[in-house]
Amino acid sequence: MKVIIRAITMSDLEDVLELRSMPKAQQETLQLPFPSREALREQMENRSPQRWVLVAEAEDSGKVVGTISVTQSSRSRQAHTATIGMAVHDDYHNRGIGSKLLAAAINLAENWLNVSRVELTVFVDNPAAIHLYEKHGFVREGRLRRYAFKNGQFADVFIMARIKE
Repeated sequence: MKVIIRAITMSDLEDVLELRSMPKAQQETLQLPFPSREALREQMENRSPQRWVLVAEAEDSGKVVGTISVTQSSRSRQAHTATIGMAVHDDYHNRGIGSKLLAAAINLAENWLNVSRVELTVFVDNPAAIHLYEKHGFVREGRLRRYAFKNGQFADVFIMARIKE
């Protein structure tokens, strides 16, 4: 599937709201059900200067089918680090969109923001995401127990990082 990776704009609000409303997006990220349009609008308008958000736009429809954020640490001694968070619309999984978003985020972080450590958390029961991250050079650094509440119980995550030497 052909997608265009670009910066998010306010005109993407409805597509991102739909994406965040998808069951997999809610289950596999730290998003909550029933996202608020107003809260998302405020989040988009008042984004931190250390946070970049990219979207994957389906070339044929113009619809946003994935998002990824890169948040560089604002702490002086950790300015070389960034955290990423990603979601792909449920109807567009397994089409290479996550891989394209991740590659663009890594390029932004390492080649433009002077980031040498990109880190993320991923639920331990999400093998597809773990495989994607490993394919892009991320390694498991540890397991955080009872990290988040998910489907009525606490769930563990792996902390993963990619280090540019």
